[in-house]
Amino acid sequence: MNYLVVGAGNASRPVARLLNYLGHKVIITDLKEMSEFKPIYQTWLRKMEGEGIILDLKNPQPALDGIEAVYMPPTLPKDAPIAKLIADSDVKILTNEEFSEMINDLVPVDIIGITGSMGKTTTTSLITSVFKAAGYDVWSCSSLANNLVSETIIDGIITGQAENCDIAVFELPHGSIGLLDRLEIKIGILSYLTKEHLNEFGGSYEKYIERKLLIQDICEIFIANNECRNETDLLRDDTIFYTMDKDVDFKGTRSGKSLTITYDGGEFTTPFKMMSYFFENAVGAAAVGIKYGLSEEDVIKGLSTYKNLSAHMEDYGDYNGRQVIVDAAFLPDGIRATLDYFEGKSLVVFLDHFDTSWVRDKAEVGRVLDEYDNIKAVLASGFDESIQKVELHIAQEILDAITNENMVKIATESLEKAAELSFKYSEPGDIILHMGPLISFDRINVLNKINKGLEDGRRKYE
Repeated sequence: MNYLVVGAGNASRPVARLLNYLGHKVIITDLKEMSEFKPIYQTWLRKMEGEGIILDLKNPQPALDGIEAVYMPPTLPKDAPIAKLIADSDVKILTNEEFSEMINDLVPVDIIGITGSMGKTTTTSLITSVFKAAGYDVWSCSSLANNLVSETIIDGIITGQAENCDIAVFELPHGSIGLLDRLEIKIGILSYLTKEHLNEFGGSYEKYIERKLLIQDICEIFIANNECRNETDLLRDDTIFYTMDKDVDFKGTRSGKSLTITYDGGEFTTPFKMMSYFFENAVGAAAVGIKYGLSEEDVIKGLSTYKNLSAHMEDYGDYNGRQVIVDAAFLPDGIRATLDYFEGKSLVVFLDHFDTSWVRDKAEVGRVLDEYDNIKAVLASGFDESIQKVELHIAQEILDAITNENMVKIATESLEKAAELSFKYSEPGDIILHMGPLISFDRINVLNKINKGLEDGRRKYE
């Protein structure tokens, strides 16, 4: 069949690639030319072109000549010329529901799906560890591989991972779950809900929650963080809840480097080497394992051998007597969870750019930092890695909201400089802490820059 896929954005690229894999002739059209896309998306588009997809870029008036079916992303305005052209034609329109059914046919194993505002990546990683410990060959797709997880899923289908595994574990951000809204999931888990990405939902938190709650409609067993009860009353009646230190279906209790999990039918204690929010995410992972039918011994093995997740409360080592921790926290609740862990310890904090594909409340970030008297200095980078541009006003918005006059506040032109200055304003015994979202979008590049800055600071100020 001859398909026209409208737009080369996040929803359309995975659809075009899968249709091409299934043997259809695919043309993907967009108003932008190649150079107007971000580098990471240019890479995907060139890969797709190499696989046989026709790129029809910088075309304001695509035609339907010879086209038998089309896919339109949900973001396409109804008054767009191509939308009107399609509405006046008799071409078949591929829906997200039909696309989800294609995925179901191509993934022959049980799927575990994880969504939420925070904790998706860590929970996905922990669940993967638990199933690997139980002897499963796990196909795990998360934002660690690619910020757009749906592209990672399609890539796994094309490269044969879907056929060579025992179970699939999918992180499902709001974009991916919107595209795969009829995916058949064995166990779905909702990690946490808070206000994020609202500019994509017309500012409506209710619409954002509605998108996240799609997961409970497409899963057989539904598990949710107990905190989600505070955000919505629309959870399923048979929801299984988990949290720390409260009597719910799966309760976690922390004691030093161990975690005790109590549930209806048992209790077990496991060694656990991680920090902060990992404990609660580990309880969610344990709930998934137990409800799937794994033994307590398998869960214990998976959690006790879990070592780290890059850029999530990652101990980056000792630098001249300073412990460096790299964390991807960027939402206010996540920042608090990270900072609470270091209560009573002297901190120097350096931040990356807080606007990525979404504009965030930088002043709220500053107000959260202002709550912690143990922070000696905040060094905020104004360099946006995603567009390679210095925007010092973004960093300054964070700093202007901090009222503590004893706290050093400096906006820098780069992440490397922020990391470097962390040595100037710290001393042996302090903790140097990185936080911010960009490390989740471009992990290797950002970590390299952090490392360069730390090394420069160590040489310059020691």
